Amino acid sequence: MTDSPPKKTKSDRTRDAILDAARLLFAEKGYDGTTVRDIAAAANIDPAMVIRYFGGKDTLFARAADIDLKLPDISALPRDTIGEALVRHFLFIWEGEASALPIALRSAASNELAAERLREIFSTQVAPAIARLAGPDTPAVAALVATQLLGLAFTRYVLKLAPVVALPRERLVAEVGRSIQGYIDGARR
Repeated sequence: MTDSPPKKTKSDRTRDAILDAARLLFAEKGYDGTTVRDIAAAANIDPAMVIRYFGGKDTLFARAADIDLKLPDISALPRDTIGEALVRHFLFIWEGEASALPIALRSAASNELAAERLREIFSTQVAPAIARLAGPDTPAVAALVATQLLGLAFTRYVLKLAPVVALPRERLVAEVGRSIQGYIDGARR
């Protein structure tokens, strides 16, 4: 006999609808361009329900931008492949259906809460992964890696700069990966 997953309650379905609508709108319009009324309309509910379930836009944003990068253990990879592996992984994450990264990036330029969320993601997930390789130079190397990953994401997924959008994934992996690899190799010196 197999156990089937428990059925979602109406409350769970409402919460999920609000969160799905918020993710979509925050990704499209950013934090400042999205209102509680917009989210409620997209979820087909009364705006008071958004407040009831999440307390307000800030809390809802924090939930919508809850991001686990699921970084691989880069210290287990051959050292000369780490740059490309990171770019490949981030492209996979950015292009995933449910990625909250566009929400955080699009909003970070104009909203301190979003900027803090993005800084937290990099300090708690990217920096520790780099620390295994960079030793005492970790903060600088992690910051330089972030410039490449966030710059790529911003130009490809937020600005949608045509030449960057048109580049094949493997070329992005090779070119941006080479830059990141240079930062990682430089940490050895």
